[in-house]
Amino acid sequence: MMSPQEMAAKIGSGLLSFPVTHFDAALQFDVDPYRRHCSWLLEHDVAGLFAAGGTGEFFSLQPAEVIAVVRAAVAETAGRVPVIAGCGYGTAIAVDLAQQAEQAGADGLLLLPPYLMVPGQEGLAEHIEAVCRSTSLGVIVYNRDNAVVNEDTLARLCERNPNLVGYKDGVGDVELMMRVYCKLGDRLTYIGGLPTAETFAPAYLEMGVTTYSSAIFNFMPEWAVNFYRAVRARDKATIVRELNDFVLPYIALRNRGRGYAVSIVKAGCDLVGRPAGAVRPPLTGLLESELAELDVLIRRTRTTVAAAA
Repeated sequence: MMSPQEMAAKIGSGLLSFPVTHFDAALQFDVDPYRRHCSWLLEHDVAGLFAAGGTGEFFSLQPAEVIAVVRAAVAETAGRVPVIAGCGYGTAIAVDLAQQAEQAGADGLLLLPPYLMVPGQEGLAEHIEAVCRSTSLGVIVYNRDNAVVNEDTLARLCERNPNLVGYKDGVGDVELMMRVYCKLGDRLTYIGGLPTAETFAPAYLEMGVTTYSSAIFNFMPEWAVNFYRAVRARDKATIVRELNDFVLPYIALRNRGRGYAVSIVKAGCDLVGRPAGAVRPPLTGLLESELAELDVLIRRTRTTVAAAA
């Protein structure tokens, strides 16, 4: 198991994989296809694997299922890359999940927003600190929705909790991102977490965000790695071309339905011959016409990637 600092340095050095969670026809976790999927993703250049994260439908899993997904990811990675476990809900559940994830062999935690309530800074700080103090794992705070910590709250938490090592931004508030980075600098590893992260990656790199979570990696890992390399090289021509040819049309499809940020990823997996099962309610799948559009987009892009290889 890596130290929190080792884990943070590792995930900040490359692209991050957020695998979908595989379900069978009865919408139960299907461990063997999930492990095969993780194995395929690990054939590509990836710096960390996030088990039961947002793309992995953490919000629809029972706590015991979250740990089952984490165990499967740990077994499949076999120490090759750090495994970061999804964690969240209310403080009591989050603490229990953190401790179970550590026992299951995870290298870190992605702390998603608590359920339903919109707490103030003091309450959020208590929530985050309770999770940090419950485990020796490195903790990454996911700033989004009803859990947006400001730079002062984050700085105080970092002073008291050495294992708070990461900050994932899912808000898109450029001013807040700069305030956080200017106040904390290299104390944290910064992760881009906006859907779809590739759209924001070039701008966020200039704010110290060296990595991001790529949902597209689930079904086009070669393309995702190439795009990440273009971002890190500040290859503007390649970035703009790929945004126009794939990312922006993909986003236009994603935006047609609520919850499609996850559904479209599972649809992509199906279309490339690596089915992951349906999404669980309350999410819904893409319409047949939308699947057809996505199929054309993926086929065209994969052909281009293959030709360039």
